[in-house]
Amino acid sequence: MMLMTTRPTRRRFCQSVLASVAALGLPRGSFADTSAFKLRYILASAMYGTTALADILPEVHKAGATALDIWPKPHGNQREQVDELGVDAFETLLQKNHVPLGCITCYAYGPFGLQPQMQLAQQVGSRQTVFVTGASGPKGQTGDALDKAVAQFVEKMKPHHDAAAKFDYTIAIENHVNSLIESPESMRRLAEHTTDMPHLGIAFGPHHLEQDAAMQAKLIEDLGPCVKFFYAQQHGKGASKPQPVEDEHMQMPGNGPLDFKPLVQSLKKINFAGYTEIFMHPFPRGVPIRPTTDAITAEINTSRQYLDHCMKD
Repeated sequence: MMLMTTRPTRRRFCQSVLASVAALGLPRGSFADTSAFKLRYILASAMYGTTALADILPEVHKAGATALDIWPKPHGNQREQVDELGVDAFETLLQKNHVPLGCITCYAYGPFGLQPQMQLAQQVGSRQTVFVTGASGPKGQTGDALDKAVAQFVEKMKPHHDAAAKFDYTIAIENHVNSLIESPESMRRLAEHTTDMPHLGIAFGPHHLEQDAAMQAKLIEDLGPCVKFFYAQQHGKGASKPQPVEDEHMQMPGNGPLDFKPLVQSLKKINFAGYTEIFMHPFPRGVPIRPTTDAITAEINTSRQYLDHCMKD
């Protein structure tokens, strides 16, 4: 397959950008006017381990967030808690705390198992919900082989994209290690193959990329409206083995060596309208990142203040 046959023309790309802007409900001039830009924060339930939803929901607004992202096992168990509580009780909790269900993290269900999760979001009245998951396909591909694999994956995602579009939901594929969508090249290919699919894009994970702020910032600008979700997490010293807690927390923005300012400035340039999730992985998975709920929220707020400072010119 010749690569040039699969890449959009400049006209097609521009048309797709405008279509994506329209799908997000933004005025067409938004990408040029960034004077009112702010990051829209969402709170990850997994940061609190297996804490009860009733105790996490009051933390959403305290953490400067506007919505909740529920995670399943092994990272948390809040998605499973919903099943135990029942949809009506979960909806009541959301309403009581004035918090929408902004995201369901769906790695456990895979990219082709999202529609039952969309039904849950519908049942609790959630709007513009995001479903973050990984890609399906061969890993370690480059060049023509990568392009073909991404094209095949996108084709399989069309019915799921259309289901999401019906409810104004979004599917965001994370650039996860050991995945089809892992490298900057694969992320660009996904953007190229989804120019006419505004409800399918990328959950941009800095922690899974080379820790080069300039490179990542340029990648964000290259991807443009294909960036649907932003993980404010860096690699730091990783989270695959036991280590001192403060070393583990180097994944948090402002703690480790990655300078988030170029990344945030690039999000500002593209007028990123999706959610930003301050995140880290504890070891082992499923434990809270700090001993108390208050301490977790306080650390998230420290990173949020750092990111907001990065937004200043």
